[in-house]
Amino acid sequence: MTTIFLRSRQLRQAVRLWLPVPAFMLVAMPAHAAVDSSDEARIASCIHDAAAGRPWLEKTLWGLRDQEAGWIGAEVSNTNGSHDLGPLQINTWWVPRIAQLMGRSGPEVRNWLRYDACFNVEAARWIFLAALRDTGDFWKAVGVYHSPTAWRQRRYSLSVAKRMKHRFGDRAFLERQD
Repeated sequence: MTTIFLRSRQLRQAVRLWLPVPAFMLVAMPAHAAVDSSDEARIASCIHDAAAGRPWLEKTLWGLRDQEAGWIGAEVSNTNGSHDLGPLQINTWWVPRIAQLMGRSGPEVRNWLRYDACFNVEAARWIFLAALRDTGDFWKAVGVYHSPTAWRQRRYSLSVAKRMKHRFGDRAFLERQD
């Protein structure tokens, strides 16, 4: 548990010091698998912690998680040769960037993205927030999380919005309270 916390904290500290490249992911279809209830509780805890008390960010991370539908240990192949890893399906395109940011090896980061739910969620948080900073537009950033292609971004954003509404009802889109 301490190791997981340290890795997630290390990623969070490292990204504060790094100016991100434009955030985008290669196209991938969501992976679906049965998720163990204890794993789901762990993912929920990681999402809560990564949001750091910001309800709008917690809802966003849940929308991305529900859309991606990954699981701890997931490695889903894409047609372009990349893979999507872990609960929020972080594309392997990100591995070298995160590894460099943290001063760690690519295989180590890849393993954490697959098997460490909190590290995976923190990486998703970073990708989304970098896209939000780059675009200045919430829904555009949601789309950029998924793809560099405008029409895929729009389709993805609409799907995430539906999942957020399904999970949170109309309160999913209330103005932020923090």
